[in-house]
Amino acid sequence: MNISKAVVGIDVSKKKLDIALLADGKIKKKSLENSAAGHQALLAWLDKAKLPKASPVCMEATGVYYEAVATTLHDAGFKVSVVNPGCIKGFGQSENQRNKTDTADAALIARYCAAMSPSVWTPPPLEQRQLRAWSQRIQALKDMRQQEQNRLESYTVSGMTEVAQHAQEMIDWFDKEIKRLEDEVDDHIDRHRDLKRDAALITSIPGIGNTTAARLLGQLGDIRRFSSAKALAAFLGVTPRQRSSGTSQGRTIISRSGSTQLRAALYMPGLVASRHNPLLHQFAERLTNAGMAKKAVISAVVHKLTHLIYGVIRTGKPFDPNYLSKGLAIQDGI
Repeated sequence: MNISKAVVGIDVSKKKLDIALLADGKIKKKSLENSAAGHQALLAWLDKAKLPKASPVCMEATGVYYEAVATTLHDAGFKVSVVNPGCIKGFGQSENQRNKTDTADAALIARYCAAMSPSVWTPPPLEQRQLRAWSQRIQALKDMRQQEQNRLESYTVSGMTEVAQHAQEMIDWFDKEIKRLEDEVDDHIDRHRDLKRDAALITSIPGIGNTTAARLLGQLGDIRRFSSAKALAAFLGVTPRQRSSGTSQGRTIISRSGSTQLRAALYMPGLVASRHNPLLHQFAERLTNAGMAKKAVISAVVHKLTHLIYGVIRTGKPFDPNYLSKGLAIQDGI
């Protein structure tokens, strides 16, 4: 086995790592715990296999479960790639893969790594990871608050006065905690120069507030890493997807290939921007007058909103309603 050209695929789950080392068409397999001890055992196994440092190691982006092992491998000198699961799935379909097991998935990831040479991943800085965690925590509290609000309505309608009062007390507590954490996030951004600069640029766009800016920066990190606004929009899954074959003309929809959470986070800013952002309001009106459905209009506005976000970050200049007005032609929508 020519180990010098080997690649490693790792199928990551909450508790387990399934590893496939691919060299000369042959696979070596290993299963380890997804823990600090398991990560060190992985390094020892790769060292015993005499895998050269800087060898490619690929894994899927599976929530937060991949981050610790990816960081450990990166710090050890390996070329780590974190791949969109949709890409791996499509590659497996191209191979007509029938089996769906952890070990089979690890081997599939290794073959994808060897064939596609995906871009190298670098760990996000600590301040970004902290911002992401706090932003997710705030959203979780907001979701729980909404659930309690729904229960309050039910209790009120059914005449359960004392239970409704308790639900209202919980809602009041959620309000205080959300406000406290939002203040913590604002302070966190203010303490880090790069985050503060980028947050100020993003919130200069009418329709985007501090909460959305924090979620974007926490999830995306440095937006300058994207080669273009189109690349950012594709990463978020807000680009148009056309379906056309021969005489069959399908409806154009957004791709939805990126983060569901980030698309959800951008929906309300897109709605607000379609009403109050002078540039996007005109754009939304043109699409509406052309007969486009309301949800499709908002999706098109969100698509344009990502272009504006990329524009202010790349130029380092706050939003200017006159800068890109000529570029928002109706045919650019979805």
